[in-house]
Amino acid sequence: QMQLVESGGGLVQPGGSLRISCTASGSICNYCMNWYRQAPAKQRELVAGISAGGSTQYADAVKGRFTISRDNTRNTVYLQMVSLNPEDTAVYICNADHRHHLRNYWGQGTQVTVSS
Repeated sequence: QMQLVESGGGLVQPGGSLRISCTASGSICNYCMNWYRQAPAKQRELVAGISAGGSTQYADAVKGRFTISRDNTRNTVYLQMVSLNPEDTAVYICNADHRHHLRNYWGQGTQVTVSS
């Protein structure tokens, strides 16, 4: 079983930036890596994803503001967030999806709060 540990969350002012990280206990080379977020009383939503080959996709709400990247040598995926607004406040959760072996792992989440 793969363990995922997020870090880097915190409090940031509107318009600010933050980079959060997700480090896996094993190789992520063959995994699609995704960031989800969940705010109180809202459905969990897919924010960004990056394939094993490096292709990325983003939710419309974050396009142009968030950038997902991966460093396979460190077994880490990042989410760089800029121009943050209060609507971005949520627990951000890392997901590893191994399509070939039908494996799916989740981290515990890191809180991002955007407030003045």
